[in-house]
Amino acid sequence: MYAIRIHQNGGPEVMAWEEIPGPVATPGTVIVRHTAIGINFSDINVRRGGFYKTIRGGLDVGFPLIPGNEAAGIVEEIGEGVTDFRVGDRVAYAGMHGQFFEDTGAYCELRAVPQDRLVAVPASVTDEQAAAILLKGSTASLIVNRLHKPAKGEVVLVHTAAAGVGSLLCQWASALGATVIGTVGSPAKEAIARDNGCAHVILYREADFVEAVNKIAPDGVTVVYDGVGKDTFERSLDVLSHFGKAINYGNASGPVAPVDIQRMALRSLSVARAGVTGHIPDAAALRAVAAELFELVAQGVLRPRVDKVYPLEQAASAHADVEAARYSGSLLLAP
Repeated sequence: MYAIRIHQNGGPEVMAWEEIPGPVATPGTVIVRHTAIGINFSDINVRRGGFYKTIRGGLDVGFPLIPGNEAAGIVEEIGEGVTDFRVGDRVAYAGMHGQFFEDTGAYCELRAVPQDRLVAVPASVTDEQAAAILLKGSTASLIVNRLHKPAKGEVVLVHTAAAGVGSLLCQWASALGATVIGTVGSPAKEAIARDNGCAHVILYREADFVEAVNKIAPDGVTVVYDGVGKDTFERSLDVLSHFGKAINYGNASGPVAPVDIQRMALRSLSVARAGVTGHIPDAAALRAVAAELFELVAQGVLRPRVDKVYPLEQAASAHADVEAARYSGSLLLAP
């Protein structure tokens, strides 16, 4: 089979299109022929190297390495003891048994996947939708169901309201009755944010988002959902109401600096950092989350947007486009 491999950390140019031996169906595993492969910023962090060492005090990986850890496809072969799936089933996965950025290997044509990391994809969801929503949607599910569920009448702020997880959070919060304020980087993305349910949209390159939010919501917002990190998180504390919560789930601009807890005392604020692995640690949890996401997609509440699908061999171009923020919706690879 063919796969994208890297032999060292670096820029998109280190990604090589190579022919390698295909996987073998060992006991408990399923051979999945990929039809749609998700691209996540975690893939870029793994390719660059270094970032995840700050989380675990070191993450040594062996080269060559196949990036990626989210995909949808068709069951082509099952190993001994597999009872949950049959040849021909449509399936998807996001992450293996460790942290979601470990045990990568999705940028390829075929992959052996443990059956307990697979979910069935219903007829109401396309392969592209499944590959675009499973990881991002699991992150949104963690935030909404475990960290802060917006209530009707609340005012919430979502940074990158036209991007992957941000789009889903806007759609979900709006459906729950919250008034959503979104930040975006361009007029084109403003239209996307409004389509995602934002009642107010702030172009952060043209206006200071703190001043703009305080004009819209002078009493503050209940929660800030932040996937940007370094450039936005600390300043977002200034727009929270009493007992408000700032939730970080991403680091597009870099990791968040240590927060001075004394800054939170006057308004009794709290902060949280979402880590999706703990939300989908086993088959039961993963499949429950996936079932909810797929049902919300079928209902039209969640609307994953795929902006571009690249041939798998053009993964380097896809990574370059992600890093340059040329698109706001999901980007996929197609073997």
